[in-house]
Amino acid sequence: MSDYAVVDPATGETLKTYPTITDDELQGAIGRAHAAHPSWSKGMTVEERAAIVRRVGELHEERKQELGEIITREMGKPIEQAVGEVEFSAAIYQYYADNGPKLLADEPIDLLDGEGSALVRRSSIGVLLGIMPWNYPYYQVARFAGPNLVIGNTILLKHAPQCPESAAAMEQIFHEAGVPADAYINIYATNDQISTVIADPRVQGISLTGSGRAGAAVAEQAGRHLKKVVLELGGSDPFIVLKTDDLDAVVESAVGGRLENGGQACNAAKRFIVADDLYDSFLEKFSAALTAVEPGDPKAEGTAMGPLSSALASDRLEQQVQAALDGGAKLVAGGGREGNFFKTAVIADVTPDNPAYGQEFFGPVAQVYKAGSEDEAIKLANDTPYGLGSYVFTNDPDQALRVADQIEAGMVFVNAVGAEGVELPFGGVKQSGFGRELGRYGADEFVNKKLIRVAG
Repeated sequence: MSDYAVVDPATGETLKTYPTITDDELQGAIGRAHAAHPSWSKGMTVEERAAIVRRVGELHEERKQELGEIITREMGKPIEQAVGEVEFSAAIYQYYADNGPKLLADEPIDLLDGEGSALVRRSSIGVLLGIMPWNYPYYQVARFAGPNLVIGNTILLKHAPQCPESAAAMEQIFHEAGVPADAYINIYATNDQISTVIADPRVQGISLTGSGRAGAAVAEQAGRHLKKVVLELGGSDPFIVLKTDDLDAVVESAVGGRLENGGQACNAAKRFIVADDLYDSFLEKFSAALTAVEPGDPKAEGTAMGPLSSALASDRLEQQVQAALDGGAKLVAGGGREGNFFKTAVIADVTPDNPAYGQEFFGPVAQVYKAGSEDEAIKLANDTPYGLGSYVFTNDPDQALRVADQIEAGMVFVNAVGAEGVELPFGGVKQSGFGRELGRYGADEFVNKKLIRVAG
């Protein structure tokens, strides 16, 4: 069986397979991307590259229904959400097209001693390798490719093995928009072949979004060869409820935060930490609202949650839930599985010695904790190996900022879920990785920040 295949998680049917790239073809791809860099970066202005990337976004928008249907087949995302992902991706390309020249503008430095001038000039560094996950097939590529193509880097893109059709569709869009065929190359490569790419001296940097295990392996290999890396890894984001005059609205946000992409989002709310005076009411309302959401046909309009992405993902989540219950956790509501359709569930009484306490649950299962004080809520929130996003709900603005300041995470959202934006930096700390994507920070990772000092 090919490593790259479209397997519909709703039915288990293998719809199409794609051949893995040969070693000779891979070497050719690296060579072409390397050879294309000088003309792409120096032979064109940033404004010209930005105009091409703008067209990439326009083509995403024009083909959003077709593109959405592809990932519904590949990883089971409900069609409305799939189309929404394409629209968000188009907005990312638009952002970097609009702001690329400004983000790459020379940055003067005020000299403290001596005459003359100094500035920092940003420029591309060469060939980059992007290793992308299955859960947001278009969005993840946009975060990486959008800024770096405007900067002038060239790209080798290795997508998840279950997303070959969307990978091919994106490559076609880039080339139709005007990106040279050798400046963006899709590669259906194995993990062993990716190790070869990382080691190649023509490749200057690697961006990976994926699991901690994959991130550690890539970081180890990249470090051995002195390559810059950006890693966006897993998360077990806390959703902290401290004070509210509208618990129903908080519960609605909690359900939305947990079920984003069927719970298969690194920055989804996963651990719900609730002040003790609100705990019982929250648990009752949240359990009812979460379990009211049933998985359904992802191709049908109005479906809120489809199947999990694969049998492997379903097996893993089922095993995690069972281990949590065997370890003393309580199933408050929901649960169960039919094929890859995983029903929503709420578990509580997860103690620090339970295996679930430090794990990321990638699916529609929520853990709920009681906190006796603000300090205890913060301690629970930070008691995790992860540090990607977090959510704080309170109607006390001073408390909101006080708590946000103490959360060990790359992102804190106060009284909001789904508030990410193309202009807002995305990334984490601890085992959630390092580096940032989106906004101006996403255009500042794979650049040479060259100092130019001119004497008076």
